Amino acid sequence: MIVVEREIAGKLLKIETGKVARQSAGSVVVTYGETTIIVAVNAAKEIREGIDYFPLQVEYRERYYAGGKIPGGFFKREARPADREVLTSRLTDRPIRPLFPKAFRYETQVIITALSSDGENMADTLAGVGASAALLISNIPWNGPLATVRVGMINGEYIVNPTRTQMEDSTMELIVSGNDKTIVMVEGEAKEISEESMVEALKVAHKIIIEMIDLQNELLAQCTVVKREIPVEETDAEFEKQIIDSNSDKIQSTFKISNKIERDDAYQEIIATFVESLDDGSDVVGQKQKFAKKVLADEYKNIVRENILESGVRIDNRSTTEIRPITIDTGYLHRTHGSSLFTRGETQALAVVTLGTKSDQQIIDDMDNDYKKSFMLHYNFPPYCVGETGRIGFTSRREVGHGNLAERSLKPVLPSTEDFPYTIRIVSEIMESNGSSSMASVCGGSLSLMDAGVPTKAHVAGIAMGLITDGKRHAILSDILGTEDHLGDMDFKVAGTREGITAIQLDLKIEGVSFELLTEALAQAKEGRYHILGLMEEAMPTPHKEISQYAPQIQTLQINPEKIGALIGPGGKNIKKIIADTECNIEVDDTGTVFVSSPNRAKCNDALELVRAITMEPEVGMEFDGTITRLMTFGAFVEFVPGREGLIHISNLEWNRVNQVEDVVKSGDKVRVKLIKVDDQGRLDFSRKALLPQPEGYVEPERRPQRPRDKPFKKRF
Repeated sequence: MIVVEREIAGKLLKIETGKVARQSAGSVVVTYGETTIIVAVNAAKEIREGIDYFPLQVEYRERYYAGGKIPGGFFKREARPADREVLTSRLTDRPIRPLFPKAFRYETQVIITALSSDGENMADTLAGVGASAALLISNIPWNGPLATVRVGMINGEYIVNPTRTQMEDSTMELIVSGNDKTIVMVEGEAKEISEESMVEALKVAHKIIIEMIDLQNELLAQCTVVKREIPVEETDAEFEKQIIDSNSDKIQSTFKISNKIERDDAYQEIIATFVESLDDGSDVVGQKQKFAKKVLADEYKNIVRENILESGVRIDNRSTTEIRPITIDTGYLHRTHGSSLFTRGETQALAVVTLGTKSDQQIIDDMDNDYKKSFMLHYNFPPYCVGETGRIGFTSRREVGHGNLAERSLKPVLPSTEDFPYTIRIVSEIMESNGSSSMASVCGGSLSLMDAGVPTKAHVAGIAMGLITDGKRHAILSDILGTEDHLGDMDFKVAGTREGITAIQLDLKIEGVSFELLTEALAQAKEGRYHILGLMEEAMPTPHKEISQYAPQIQTLQINPEKIGALIGPGGKNIKKIIADTECNIEVDDTGTVFVSSPNRAKCNDALELVRAITMEPEVGMEFDGTITRLMTFGAFVEFVPGREGLIHISNLEWNRVNQVEDVVKSGDKVRVKLIKVDDQGRLDFSRKALLPQPEGYVEPERRPQRPRDKPFKKRF
């Protein structure tokens, strides 16, 4: 067994190999604090034929035993991966994928399992470190190492790998991956920080990343590693030249077509025509056609990139900084609580807001803790948005990731639950897609929130930036198309308000970019973001003052936590009666905050009055509408609020003498009463007659002292 360890950001990071999962091509156990993961990597022995992509599978899984928990549900075992596991898998996949050789098309798996969690040191960043170390010491060809860290900010100070407790006070959360030279992947959120602060955070992260890479190299030095050979792809230079000479000008001509579908159809027609011309009936025609398709795809990529680098002209004839035309339709749907149709070029998102009550919060049950979410953004990418057919099934990893990024972007501008006690759900339906649908979801989501009457702090706009570079020249592209994303070297998404950045995501297809280039990209993204914000502010300057008439009306009341039991009543009797009488939904939390919701505001007010009545401290002189519940010889008991009663003595029923209680009231009668006495034990005496007109000439009769309630009658014989 080989073990290396080093103090990183104030805590011990330990990487060990050779003891666990020894049959894998490479495996490591990584421990930070008392959180431990295992990473095992393997590649198939046979290459997958007939594919033009690298079949990499990265899977991160959390075991509940790691946090000392048993899973909920009927089966009591871990089921399909939760969103957190999917997001961690993506965070690990994105930085390592570009570092595999292009010719290596053997099916490869990176499986990461959280074995132990101390609840403070999060396992998601360890996944990146472990995947890198396992690949580094395996026989799989890979151009690593790299490392992953988390960066927070508390009171203006950057903190690397903060604990879960520290993150509660942090105004920023960045997950950063990098190699020994620069940053290769970023994802995170912040509370409107400046571009300068963002770059500084990345530099702070990179210093720790270098330390983690040094530790991995120390591990590698103690291992004997023999990498597998990289397959050599067959080439035919003469045939390749023939293909390019015959089709280069034709491909170039397709860029005069501004419409995506028409441009793609024209390009596909060029391929189909040339490939068909190669069919001479020979045994090798299939290989020649496959080779021709690859050469044409490479030539298409080269022409697109060279046009941009040489003349700054993109395939839709925009300049590098130009934003596609934007149209905004707010209130697009009539019966939803809020909606917006945001269209940017050939990318279109329909964002729909639904406002719910506290009971609509999402319950999250994971390895470390259980909590509730009151804001959710879900992203759907149906096949029709790109004019294709496809399988409709479970939410894809891409949909989970894009929804999470848009959710991060909007979260910093939302009101607190104290100011706006609603559960908020946004669904972004992608109607068309040609690049950056996640950023369209941010813009559409921001507009739909204001359309729903959610008092957001400001609009949030998102923009996707691209990069084309040949090592000497570079061009940064604003608002990239899908093709530019596919053929370019960077996908850099930035969302924020006029005050600063709220979310960021960076993915590279090259080994890294300089901090100077990142600074330039952020500055250009800011200009584009301001342009989009201007159009959004013009379409909807401020949130609607009232929420939709179709949304539930929610009102809150703070009561003494000691009164929660009185409000609920035995077996929930009191609160159930209020719900039944007012047709409102009522919830109360441990702090004594009562949430009352109903489509009818008047009924909410009635319910609140009943809650106030049950939980208040009655004072002499207060008046109530009550119900007679019991008749006694000496008076009648009245329920003045659900679950609370007081006595109307027979002498306080009428101004005139009453011989029998039944002569004035019966059980179930509604009466108006006034509180006239509260004794030392909290018992209440009410009067009905105090609210009735006093008869003319009325003379108060002489009364005998009233017998205390707690003393029984003496029997007379």
